[in-house]
Amino acid sequence: MKRAQEDSRAHNRKLSEVTKNPRVTTKVSKGPLAPINISVRAYVQTSEPGCLVHGVHGKTPQSRLQKMFPPSSGVENMLFYTITEGKEQVPISYFTSALKRTGLHPSDPRLKDCMEKLQQAVQESVGEVMMDRDLFHRCVGGNIVLLIQAFRKKFIIPEFDEFTQKIDEIYNTVQNQNDGKVADYIPQLAKFSPELWGVSLCTVDGQRHSVGDTKQPFCLQSCVKPLQYAIAIHEAGTEAVHRYVGKEPSGLKFNMLSLDDEGPHNPMVNAGAIVISSLIKVNSWSLVCFVKKMAGHEYVGFSNATFQSEKETGDRNFALGYYMKEKKCFPPGADMIDSLDFYFQVGLPAKSGVSGAILLVIPNVMGVMCWSPPLDRVGNSVRGIHFCQELVSLFNFHNYDNLRHFVKKQDPRRQDGGDWNNSVSNLMFAAYTGDVSALRRIAMSSMDMDLKDYDSRTALHIAAAEGHIDVVRFLTDTCKVNPFIEDRWGNLPVDDAMQFEHEEVVKVLKDYQQSCRQQKTQLTEAAHSPKLDAIDGML
Repeated sequence: MKRAQEDSRAHNRKLSEVTKNPRVTTKVSKGPLAPINISVRAYVQTSEPGCLVHGVHGKTPQSRLQKMFPPSSGVENMLFYTITEGKEQVPISYFTSALKRTGLHPSDPRLKDCMEKLQQAVQESVGEVMMDRDLFHRCVGGNIVLLIQAFRKKFIIPEFDEFTQKIDEIYNTVQNQNDGKVADYIPQLAKFSPELWGVSLCTVDGQRHSVGDTKQPFCLQSCVKPLQYAIAIHEAGTEAVHRYVGKEPSGLKFNMLSLDDEGPHNPMVNAGAIVISSLIKVNSWSLVCFVKKMAGHEYVGFSNATFQSEKETGDRNFALGYYMKEKKCFPPGADMIDSLDFYFQVGLPAKSGVSGAILLVIPNVMGVMCWSPPLDRVGNSVRGIHFCQELVSLFNFHNYDNLRHFVKKQDPRRQDGGDWNNSVSNLMFAAYTGDVSALRRIAMSSMDMDLKDYDSRTALHIAAAEGHIDVVRFLTDTCKVNPFIEDRWGNLPVDDAMQFEHEEVVKVLKDYQQSCRQQKTQLTEAAHSPKLDAIDGML
């Protein structure tokens, strides 16, 4: 017994010397986290497909949570203390900042009910409103699963705050580009300053980030073509749309007077976009509402001045319209002039990317909008193109990156610290130092809290030996760890507590052991004491 006690002390001393504090501290991203918007021909901040990506949301059955976790130490309490880092109350601004670090924005449609309740609490209070457990439970009840996903880093970009810092670095690098010229053949577009430069992104889980001039209204221009095409598909169906518009590349400039088998080559050239306009059964304002819905009800507007400028300088598009009318490319009953008016209204110019906007899609990861008015000689945003090049140079977002194993690029979709040794070290060090906040973060990351070190000791062994009663209660009451795991000397956690004469810990562990024995007699062989990782099944 004496040898086991000495070995246990030596183990803890070694852990203290070798292991560093595992907690990763992150900085709140500088710069505005403005919502991303998609604009039709008009005033935009950037693009946010908030309602296109729903993610996991909805109300979790409270009865199920109550069965899995006691009310005094439920999953909501753990989430609360994870966010507040163990504090009993924090300012509401602290909570919203924590949300932004995960990528969730207060204007997220999924958080509407939560934010409205917080706003109501602020209005009903005379002083500064502090968020405590009661207010937290009242506000986040309907979003508990979404927030668990966020703070367990289960979104597509788990370390979103670190990722956005790298995005900001690329932004700052590209900002030094002074080449290119603002389009001046459309008077309304010539008014924009060449210094304007903004980037916004939105992941498939609704994580959002914006940097730069993202609140400056600008026209979406040709970037609306895929949205217009999506609306036509939504209304008429794929088969009906491609009866009039092809699917193949033209191999020619986007505004050439050229058809493929008596029809436009595809919806992304001007001829195809004009025909798509004739297939849509809504007017320009209805289209704005449709796109606004796609943008999560963020700001989308209409620029009549730019529409008039486009119409006055759109001779080639009128020529395309008459050419296709002669070739009978329009559907029966379509009015060519009305189609051209609608075409101009939704922002399709005579030149691709003439406003300096670039809409980038990284399949199954995110959408990105870049905007800067200066254009290169082929009509693309100089800074936008440079940003995209830097993005795929740093991250493995290119379609063929996974086939080129020698290319050392970063994958923001992978979590850092996933190595087993790091996981065990982080868990044991948190237990050794009595850091309940760190243990909450580890538990929320769905780690097995019964992990063992090289001596087969668990976090409960370490906490019991050190006499950290709060850690012991957290591991037993909340995480439901196994109290009957033996280390390599055959000791249980309660044995360690007895060796080091931590009487309060001994009492807690003995009561917990008795509770586990009672549960074991009541449960079938297949059932087991609910652990924190049962949240995975719930999600």
